Amino acid sequence: MFEKSLYDLIRGLRNHKGNERVYIQESLKECRREIKSNDMDLKATALMKLTYLEMFGHDMSWASFNVLEVMSSPKYRHKRTAYLAAVQSFRRDTEVLMLAENQLKKDITSPTPTVISLPLMAIPHVINPSMANSVLSDLLPRLNHSHASIRKKTVVTLYRLALVFPETLRPAWPKIKERLLDEGEDPSVTAAIVNVVCELGWRRPQDFLPLAPRLFDLLVEGADNWMKIKIIKLFATLTPLEPRLIKKLLPPLTRLIKETSAMSLLYECINGIIQGGILEAVDGTAEGEEIARLCVGKLREMMEIGDANLKYVALLAFDKIVRSHPHLVSLHQDVILECIDDPDISIRMSALNLVVGMVNSDNLVAIAGRLMRQLRNAPVASSADDPANDRGHHSGFIPAADSDDSDAEESLRQRERKSNQTPPLPEDYRIKVIKRVLEMCSRDTYANISDFDWYIDILVQLVRVSPATRQTSTVEHTEISDFDSRGDVAFDIGQELQNVAVRVRSVRPEAVEAAQSLVLVDRRDQMFPASGNGGQGVLECAGWIVGEYANLLSKPDAVLTSLLHPTNSQLPSRTLAIYLQAIPKVFASISGNEQISWTPERKTIIALLLARIVHFLEPLATHPSLEVQERAVEYLELMRLAAEAASGTATENSSEDFVDPPLLLTQAIPALFTGLELNPVAPGAQRKVPLPKDLDLDTPINPNLHYLLQQADIEAISDADEDNIYQAYNERVGVPIESSITAFERLEGSKSEPSSYQNAIEEEYLDPDIIARRKAERRERYKDDPFYIDPDRDRESGVSTPLHNILKVNNGDELDIDAIPIIDLDLVNKDRGAEQRGREEVARSTAAKQRKLRRGFEIMVDETLEGPEESTASSRDGSRPDLVRSAQARGKKSLLEVDSSGLGALSLEGWGDGNSKLDIERREAEEAEMAKALKEVERLRLEMQRAAERIQAKDGPAEGTLVRRKKKRVKTVKVEGAEEAGEGPKEVEGEGEAVVKKKKKKKAKPEEQEKEEGRNEGEAEEGLVKPKKKKKRRQVVMDESVPEGN
Repeated sequence: MFEKSLYDLIRGLRNHKGNERVYIQESLKECRREIKSNDMDLKATALMKLTYLEMFGHDMSWASFNVLEVMSSPKYRHKRTAYLAAVQSFRRDTEVLMLAENQLKKDITSPTPTVISLPLMAIPHVINPSMANSVLSDLLPRLNHSHASIRKKTVVTLYRLALVFPETLRPAWPKIKERLLDEGEDPSVTAAIVNVVCELGWRRPQDFLPLAPRLFDLLVEGADNWMKIKIIKLFATLTPLEPRLIKKLLPPLTRLIKETSAMSLLYECINGIIQGGILEAVDGTAEGEEIARLCVGKLREMMEIGDANLKYVALLAFDKIVRSHPHLVSLHQDVILECIDDPDISIRMSALNLVVGMVNSDNLVAIAGRLMRQLRNAPVASSADDPANDRGHHSGFIPAADSDDSDAEESLRQRERKSNQTPPLPEDYRIKVIKRVLEMCSRDTYANISDFDWYIDILVQLVRVSPATRQTSTVEHTEISDFDSRGDVAFDIGQELQNVAVRVRSVRPEAVEAAQSLVLVDRRDQMFPASGNGGQGVLECAGWIVGEYANLLSKPDAVLTSLLHPTNSQLPSRTLAIYLQAIPKVFASISGNEQISWTPERKTIIALLLARIVHFLEPLATHPSLEVQERAVEYLELMRLAAEAASGTATENSSEDFVDPPLLLTQAIPALFTGLELNPVAPGAQRKVPLPKDLDLDTPINPNLHYLLQQADIEAISDADEDNIYQAYNERVGVPIESSITAFERLEGSKSEPSSYQNAIEEEYLDPDIIARRKAERRERYKDDPFYIDPDRDRESGVSTPLHNILKVNNGDELDIDAIPIIDLDLVNKDRGAEQRGREEVARSTAAKQRKLRRGFEIMVDETLEGPEESTASSRDGSRPDLVRSAQARGKKSLLEVDSSGLGALSLEGWGDGNSKLDIERREAEEAEMAKALKEVERLRLEMQRAAERIQAKDGPAEGTLVRRKKKRVKTVKVEGAEEAGEGPKEVEGEGEAVVKKKKKKKAKPEEQEKEEGRNEGEAEEGLVKPKKKKKRRQVVMDESVPEGN
């Protein structure tokens, strides 16, 4: 019968295109029949086909025992197939793995090198802790094998054993170290040992410091680049423990950086200099500056090659160097900023993290402008661009093969083809870019910002490009499921705007103007993204700003109208609570002017405003959020009192009379929100406030508080119908609500734009309305400057200077020669003129920088009890937490997916002291085996003693000395008492004979006992058997003392 081979199986899969599943099931059935055959060739062929199908996901664990059968075949071809199947299908919990252990140990000790290689390659895939301790004794002799390939594979296998069972490394390390120190060892074996030492070294580098001379020789003299890479990585972990290695390693590493053409070795040399602390150790010296410039220059060359992998690793190295040499990295910002727009998202993220570290006051505007331009111009990534929505990456696949390669090319998805258009930006990347911009600008309490007007406009522009916030549920009026704006990146933007408004007094009006534009309802379509809820988190901080600095609002009426808009009731509870706090503050700024007479018109306007406020607050008095409810109830009662005071105050009778407004509006309500200015406070300032000595928080203030509250409730219920105060607080004031629409139209103000600063390159990333506002503000600021040329002025008359306009105004169409100013040219003092011109050139060169600093900015620091020095460090310095080197740079899982944390606690120093876990377990096992052997020896000794007694009884039945000796051994004291009583000497002689016979037996018994101990593998200790002998000798001495006493 013809049986299919592996090639027939593959050919059949190709021929059954579209119906592979049925064909595979039939092939599995055939393999089940063939693998049960007694023919080893047929069984090996079936096992090979099962291994091929297992690679496509079809389970073959049911054939584990058949794998062992083929593995025991004497033919190498069968063994190779079986070991491949074992590697593919066996796991550490496979049941037949215990049976395979003997076969593995047998093949390891085989004299054929090809057979030895099979278990050495299979053990790392199937090893478990119990098997590791068992095969260790068979693997150690293979380190002295004559073939270098066997020694190399043994070293790698021992490392795998150490990962699974760390204690196996302790007896294996001396032999591995011996192979490493052998200068005549094969280079492949040395490279394998260096790899193992490198993997072990980062866990406990102090154990490998004695190997530094040998490793240094291999680094200098070796020709293998990959081995040099491993040695450099190992030295990077050793240099912090031994600083003297820095001077030793610096010359060869510098030579390698200059001479090597291998990019991998070049990067590892630079990375080793950085990670090993060599760059920091030589910082501040000429040699350190030279090596730093050399590393930065080589990294730039790697980025200019154009390879994406080289560009990515160069950015990683730049990110490490920027921590100690930011000025050198900033010199190459041109190639780094080009990576911001790279199609590869990993390169973009690395460049984004790098620019934050190299930013300073000179390049902040350029870097932030580049990031803002990317956010503004790049398209937003849709759901189709999300890899999570790609079904091809998550669905299973069926093994299929095309007969023609062209079909495989045509089956590529269209989305995998590259295009030249700008790649879309995912929302998470947009969020990271916005956070990086905020981090760069706010670093060290805005130390890099020279123009806060520009920063305020950047914050407004960031709100317009903010991505939508992913909201897990609909906005409900509960504190638990309510949408929290603090998780939105727009909330971080609002905090920055709030921080600028609080800290920088000179730009506080601009910050309030920006917050006002964000709060206004009629400008939300312009200030926020067109789709989604992006930027809504900024409303919380914007509402706080317009309320806290309401006296700086340019349109307080419009702001109050926006705060009272009906749609605000759907805002998150945190934002709504801030709005409720801002409403009375804005109202106080409108109605608190006591210099204006109380006219009927003003009374009407105030009454309408109070009615609208009461109408907005009444539904919120039952809001589910306790914070919103509390503020709504408090301010509702306050506004009702204000409405009552406004309606009860008479207006002026004539235009000449001045009537004072109600004191509740002009003094009482504004006094609630005025007083000391709110300044930033250091985070730890509250903990430094000393507690008063007489403060007692345990004693109740009023022990009868509960009783008083009950009485107050009873009195309020009984007098509710007759209390006029209750009616005044609970009945609505009779204010004509119908006229509120007219008042709304009357209070509607004209639209105005906040002012800001204009920069030439900002047209690329700022919206047109911000650019137009900046131009208008700049034109107004420089209208009297004779050196300022306005291209938009007098367009119909062509290009004209201010001097021409002056002549036209003064002289009309006729030209007056006398009106032309004459300049006195001093041609004699050329040196003085040259000096003057030099001063003018210097003044013109610094004009651009001086224009930015049109006024001094004083930034407030955090207040604390210790003074401003401590608060500066605790303020929002924007320092990068990733600049601190992590204590654990790697994870616990190795590339082999095995938990190697046990190697960290394994010390190779003094491994023979007997205190390791393996030694303790070995001693316990030996002691248990020794105790078992002692019990067996004692049992056999007693049996031999009884047998000897029976034999002597048969040989001399007439002599009763044996029986008498047995009694005498038990009752030795009675015999001595009998001697003292004067018994005859006959019994004493009989006792003497018994003692002599006992001595003969004691000489024979140790010989028989030693034979029995030899049968038990000689594992009984002499010190533990001697007490039994001494006991018998004491009995002999006691017996012999009787005739001596006589």
